[in-house]
Amino acid sequence: MSVQFGKWNFDGQPVAPEYVKRVSATLAPYGPDSEEHYSKDGVSILYRAFHTTKESHLEILPHISPSGAVITWDGRLDNRKELISELRNSLMADHTDVALVAAAYERWDENCFGKLLGDWALSIWNPKERSLLLAKDPIGTRHLYYWIGSEQITWSTILDPIVRFAGKNFDLDKEYVAGWLSSVMYPAVHLTPCVGIYSVPPSSHVLLRPGKHIVSKYWDFDPDKRIRYRLDAEYEEHFRTVFAKAVQRKLRSDRPVLAELSGGRDSSSIVCVADMVSARGQSECPNLDTVSYYDDSEPSWNERPYFAKVEEKRGRVGWHINVSLEQLQKDEKAERGSSPQTPNKEFVPTPGYDGRTSPKFKECLAARGNRVVLSGIGGDEVMGGVPNPVAELQDLLVRARFRRLAHQLKVWALEMRKPWFFFFWQAASDFLPPSLLRMSVYQRPLPWLQPKFVKRYRAALTGYPSRTNVFGPLPSFQASVGTLQHLQKQLARIALPFEPTFEKRYPYLDRDLLEFMYAIPREQLVRPTQRRSLMRRALAGIVPDEILNRKAKAFISRRLMAGVPKDDWSELTATTMHMFSVSLGLVDPDRYLETLQKARRGEEVPMLHLRRTMSIEGWLADVVALGCIRIDASVKPQATLQESVQS
Repeated sequence: MSVQFGKWNFDGQPVAPEYVKRVSATLAPYGPDSEEHYSKDGVSILYRAFHTTKESHLEILPHISPSGAVITWDGRLDNRKELISELRNSLMADHTDVALVAAAYERWDENCFGKLLGDWALSIWNPKERSLLLAKDPIGTRHLYYWIGSEQITWSTILDPIVRFAGKNFDLDKEYVAGWLSSVMYPAVHLTPCVGIYSVPPSSHVLLRPGKHIVSKYWDFDPDKRIRYRLDAEYEEHFRTVFAKAVQRKLRSDRPVLAELSGGRDSSSIVCVADMVSARGQSECPNLDTVSYYDDSEPSWNERPYFAKVEEKRGRVGWHINVSLEQLQKDEKAERGSSPQTPNKEFVPTPGYDGRTSPKFKECLAARGNRVVLSGIGGDEVMGGVPNPVAELQDLLVRARFRRLAHQLKVWALEMRKPWFFFFWQAASDFLPPSLLRMSVYQRPLPWLQPKFVKRYRAALTGYPSRTNVFGPLPSFQASVGTLQHLQKQLARIALPFEPTFEKRYPYLDRDLLEFMYAIPREQLVRPTQRRSLMRRALAGIVPDEILNRKAKAFISRRLMAGVPKDDWSELTATTMHMFSVSLGLVDPDRYLETLQKARRGEEVPMLHLRRTMSIEGWLADVVALGCIRIDASVKPQATLQESVQS
């Protein structure tokens, strides 16, 4: 996970050395291994390396292609062998990832992007055409931001240097804030907190010239791809093959890899399959370590017996981190005592998290020099973790397979103990325009938001609702792509970690694995008596039975359900003293106060969203104090809520 930064002055004047120096210092924590610099004809590009593979040590970036294109690559290629075979006549001795990307671009131009499997983001400066091309992988695991000014274009892996060194203040993008306050709790992938600064969308490239800004999608999943077998065993064998390949690709590292092991099916399957891949001699990493989190104070989160089963199977005990409230408070107190708190000097785009690594996790990474962390994000969504028959029933409906539809409605009704019409209506109503349907309580805008704000940003606040298209791809395919789009929003808001830096990888979001899962029949994934049906059948004997067949892992924090503890109340109400979100027209102070008072009494409130609102308020105060966000002179923080609470 290396980082890049570039600035292009349209008038051809060189970028000021002091400016470059400040940017370099900002990027340094994320790319500690080396610094490279390109400067010519008003274009200045910085690259800070963070090596995770043996080939990355040999890369020299920015890379100059034979045609003169300046390529800056932050990524990992997962299909190196295939590309080397296809490009063998164009390659020299250099088989680094960036050399393969350069050769692919020389041969296929922008059409090469769809051929690059893996996690990546790149920029291509073409000095002959005076154009800049920015692109990102189809899943969107890497960040790449850009700002088009009147006299320049700036782009970067990190948003902070674009914002802080722009020499101006930016307007707050309220649609971005609305995304954080929505039912899905994430803004659209292309948005940033600043009006005029954008993020390159997944599976897209952006062509930039003075006065020209074109965003194009270069690849998408094929809705017509079908995989059909006669026997369940054939699906299971195919799944084992593509899943093992997905895990193997993410194990490409010149240092030991660390895997998060929660005790659930997702993380346990990654670890067990990684061990299987390593036993076959197919893993490039020296070793695989695990880290598990536990909280013995939470009765609904007793994960020890499950991650212990995986540790027993592999014959190795991993790292265990106590994340109970009591322990976290002790750690926080110790950290405050060891280092006095200083105001945040970086621009943080993600409310509530700036990317700093916790002390315990930092200790874990340092012990073995881990630079790569495997995450189970996406497993629940991709593998059919929720026993929802709607997509399958919709497929039967649009295909007019009414006899099979009636049978499945009966089976699901008996299994879920609900009327068959309940499932039929769920399936049929998705084809209707959202405006004709009554919005569920979970989709409605939060009750303490200002009506004008809700009216203007209703689409963002309700998660950009859409309907299933009867005449489009199969509804199950549409549902799968929609789920992925939600995951992409989540990935777009994960702050890059530092102190120390590490690279997160997501086996369940491997493109080949996703293509397979989207092409098979929906009933292979979810069955009335078995959620994650294909996964559980295929990994029997590889993952311990106690984990494959455990009941759904449900974690409900008692702190959120029991209201606000007394010792936390003063801290929570203190955030209401200076309410920028009220002054900006986001929050209705009376309704917000009413909800706080309900929470104080222990009444049921949407506590997760309430805390998110508090987090956004703290974030707004920070970015305003940093001087990066322009606030109208008439906007002043409210100071009435604290007085009301105290009275």
